[in-house]
Amino acid sequence: MNNPKKAWRRLSSISVKLFTFIFISLIFQGCGSKTKHPEYLIGFSQCTGADMWRKAMSAEMKMELSLHPGAKLIYTDAEGNSATQVEQVKWMLKQNIDLLIISPNEAQPLTPVVELAYQKGIPVIVLDRKTSSNAYTAYVGADNFQIGKMAGSYVGTALQGKGNIVEIMGLPGSSPAIERQRGFSEGLKQFEGINIKHQLYGDWLKHNAEQQLKSIKSDFNDLDAIFAHNDVMASGAREVIKQLNLSRSIKVFGIDALPGQGGGLQLVSDKVLDASLLYPTGGKEAISTALKILKKEPFNKENILQSIVIDASNVELMKLQVEKVRSQYQDIERQQGLLADQEVLFSNQQVVLNITVIALVLAVVFGGLAFYSLLENKKINLRLNMKNAEILDQRNQLMEMSAKAELATEAKLNFFTNISHEFRTPLTLILSPLQDLLNNEKIRTLAGTNLNHIHKNVYRLLRLVNQLITYRKIEYEKVQIRATPNNIVEFIKDILESFRLNAQKLNINLQFTASRQDILVWFDVNMLDKVIFNLLSNAFKFTPTNGTILVSIEDREGNVSIQVQDNGIGMSKAESEHIFEHFYQVDTNSTKGSGLGLSLSREIMQIHHGTIAVESTRQLGTTFTLTLLTGSDHFSAAEQSELSYDKAELSETAQIYTSEIDLPVLQLVSDQVPKLHEQSILIVEDNMDLLNYLQERFSKQYQIFTARTGTDGLAAAYEHVPDLIISDVVMPGMTGKELTQKLKSDIRTSHIPIILLTARGSNEQQIQGLESMADAYMVKPFDSDVLLAKVKNILKNRVLLKEHYTSDVSTATQSQTYNAIDRKFVNDLAAIVSQNLSNDSFNVDDICKEIGISRVQLYRKVKALLNCTITEYILSRRLKKAKYLLMNEAYSISEITYMVGFSTPNYFSTVFKAKYDCTPSEFKKKHQGTK
Repeated sequence: MNNPKKAWRRLSSISVKLFTFIFISLIFQGCGSKTKHPEYLIGFSQCTGADMWRKAMSAEMKMELSLHPGAKLIYTDAEGNSATQVEQVKWMLKQNIDLLIISPNEAQPLTPVVELAYQKGIPVIVLDRKTSSNAYTAYVGADNFQIGKMAGSYVGTALQGKGNIVEIMGLPGSSPAIERQRGFSEGLKQFEGINIKHQLYGDWLKHNAEQQLKSIKSDFNDLDAIFAHNDVMASGAREVIKQLNLSRSIKVFGIDALPGQGGGLQLVSDKVLDASLLYPTGGKEAISTALKILKKEPFNKENILQSIVIDASNVELMKLQVEKVRSQYQDIERQQGLLADQEVLFSNQQVVLNITVIALVLAVVFGGLAFYSLLENKKINLRLNMKNAEILDQRNQLMEMSAKAELATEAKLNFFTNISHEFRTPLTLILSPLQDLLNNEKIRTLAGTNLNHIHKNVYRLLRLVNQLITYRKIEYEKVQIRATPNNIVEFIKDILESFRLNAQKLNINLQFTASRQDILVWFDVNMLDKVIFNLLSNAFKFTPTNGTILVSIEDREGNVSIQVQDNGIGMSKAESEHIFEHFYQVDTNSTKGSGLGLSLSREIMQIHHGTIAVESTRQLGTTFTLTLLTGSDHFSAAEQSELSYDKAELSETAQIYTSEIDLPVLQLVSDQVPKLHEQSILIVEDNMDLLNYLQERFSKQYQIFTARTGTDGLAAAYEHVPDLIISDVVMPGMTGKELTQKLKSDIRTSHIPIILLTARGSNEQQIQGLESMADAYMVKPFDSDVLLAKVKNILKNRVLLKEHYTSDVSTATQSQTYNAIDRKFVNDLAAIVSQNLSNDSFNVDDICKEIGISRVQLYRKVKALLNCTITEYILSRRLKKAKYLLMNEAYSISEITYMVGFSTPNYFSTVFKAKYDCTPSEFKKKHQGTK
């Protein structure tokens, strides 16, 4: 049996491969003509020239392309807008063109996108006008200077070397107008009797040219010829001559000689123009060059198109040639259309044949496969039975492994629960003696602030431990709820009383409403209070001063709704969808929670057979809604109890939850006016307790400025320009790293050293902090003495750097001292002062205009970097320059006085002697004698 099966398997495999090959081959043969892609895809972006000239260029290209059916042209017209042309070229690059032809509107704006195409390996042909770089493959266009020169020679000859001419130029500043005007003047130099009486700008437009000519109509009697930079303006000139009914014959000459109705050829033929110089569009040459490039054939990079004069002697011949080419082009198009029809007919016949062949192959192959499947069916069934047995064995093994994993998990959770309980004992031993110390007036006077910090954070740790223990009981031990009937209104009021003092301190309007005063609900007091306390604690944390917190109770049919609403910072929709997940924290750039409270609240509401929901909008506020069922039918007998809640236990829980939201009281170091210090420090920290502690710690030696957000810290740094900044990393609004990057990249504050404080202590995070250009990075918890020593050391080093900058060291040494922004500032300042040393009226305002900052910021920056005023710095540079000139040059004292910017020699001598203890004359004699 094995040999026939192998033979059939091989036959089936061969049949499938043969069928696939035939199928694909027939599909490609049948549909090849329909899906045929061009051999070359050429993009053409046009923007220059008049409308008729652009149409002529496009027509030339199409005529040339008709001889090459393997090439396709993508055409866009920017209509004189450079920005539009840039976007059109970018779009073409996305279409994977093989070559780009561009007629740029302006050189400078189009240069980057042309360079981009060239750098991508796409050949670029620049048509008519060049870009600002040589990043192109070939150029095709006429020489406007030569055309202008040819026009000048022709006009001079036509006027027999004498006469008055009016020249109508194109758009002022455009390169064709400039080059044609230069060439025309050059061509007329050989004719001394020719006089250009007027030069007017017609902006390439007929209407503008007519208006300009009418403004000089009084001079037309002496006029012999009008030369316009294009045929459009030249035809306008002829219209003005007719309107003025001049009996004298005035010759009119133009440039372009375009074919078609209204073109230059027709105007010369109709004797509207006496002559026109052919300005070739280059469309044919551009396509021809493009195909040479794509076919790897030799080509010229610079293709300068030649011009001829079209007048009465050759205009009819030129028209005949144009008509002949156009007729040939129409014949080619007609033949291509017939060929396309024949290809469609052939393709349809081939598709019918292919479908017939495919149907026969399908019948043979699928018949064989059906027979083969019957033979394989029995073998598959045997394999399935073996797999089922194997799966059963694996399931049994997984059940055993799951049981072992559950035992291991239970052991870990028991350890977790036990260690959490163990935390409560040392916390209690800390809390009780601490309370005794706080009750002692003498000790509270000496260390009351620090003891309050300890007391507050002990309660915070206690709350976290309690949450972990409760979460463990609910999640893994399936704690039994003990629901009792209670007045929910009275219960909520008792909890709110715990927060009244906090509301007064924070100036928050805490309101409470209820649909009626006696609403009986079954719930576990020791569980539900944690939910209410947690929601109120969060509301107080995230509601600003002068905000409002509203707690309301509504008795509905079958349930009771409790709402806790605030107008705090709120959350986004994405954040509110995850708010009840385990350990999830809203990204508020603040470390104000563990991410466990709301998850625990949801678990407690679920064991109460109730719900918790949230609605929030960023910057508008948050509303949490609790829903509890009325009656006791939803609780089992084991879940019900008759015990009432203990208000004393409620008070203890309240102290745990409210201690963290107490408003810290700012304490002055003394009742006297704070002492002013020479050096100042800005502390940016969102934790008020830590901010107060650092302020108290540093205020004895430094002047302190504070801010609680990164945004406020940035504003304070610009306003005060402190000597050093200490900033937390994670803050609302702007992180410490972002604050550091902004300050270090701003010339006003780049010199200020910055120390970052953070609880994120990994090596990668510290490296990121230093990469943000911070001067130091300290991990919380930190030793305040170490921080103080680090501040002193950094400020001491900054003083040494100032002395280093103001000393007479070399420029090379100075350039290695500060960061790039500070180094650039000092170099710019030195350059500005050096350039203006001889200017005795040079002052601080001149420096501010050059550098671009205010007087106050300039004074602070120079004082911080150079430890001197700007006036002192300018005077020092002038004296150093004078000292050099006295030692090395042969100028007189009076000459040197004015060279270094002093108003009189006497004043110069007085200042020099005060600096170097000798007059300029004595200094010069002394050093000349030593040489």
